[in-house]
Amino acid sequence: MFEPIVIPFGAKMLFNTVTLKPGVQLEEVEMALGEMCNVVKDTYGGDKGGFIAGQVFKFSGFISDEGSLGGLRAADDHVAIVTFWRSFDEHEKSHADEAFKDKFSALTALCTDSKEFGYDMLWQGVPE
Repeated sequence: MFEPIVIPFGAKMLFNTVTLKPGVQLEEVEMALGEMCNVVKDTYGGDKGGFIAGQVFKFSGFISDEGSLGGLRAADDHVAIVTFWRSFDEHEKSHADEAFKDKFSALTALCTDSKEFGYDMLWQGVPE
């Protein structure tokens, strides 16, 4: 559960931001997140559906002065869900499945917004 992940070159990355409703604390969404993530890895992992790996991040409130353009802006409290898939088609098929929809709806009931963007991998590397 907390082991390093290995992402094969050419994987598709999905970046989902889930904005929490005002006043909702992380502790309130942890169960919904955990159940949703378990359904994804157990039901759609590997040859069962193309899921490779994933990570969940809670926004810390930090906004980089050095890496931001156009001045600093405030950001709503949110969670980032980063998943890696063999293909966008496999991702979409999994997310159309009732097993996923059930768990995702429990999460979105605590949220005001969710956006998921897909990315093609162009480069990856590690320090030498």
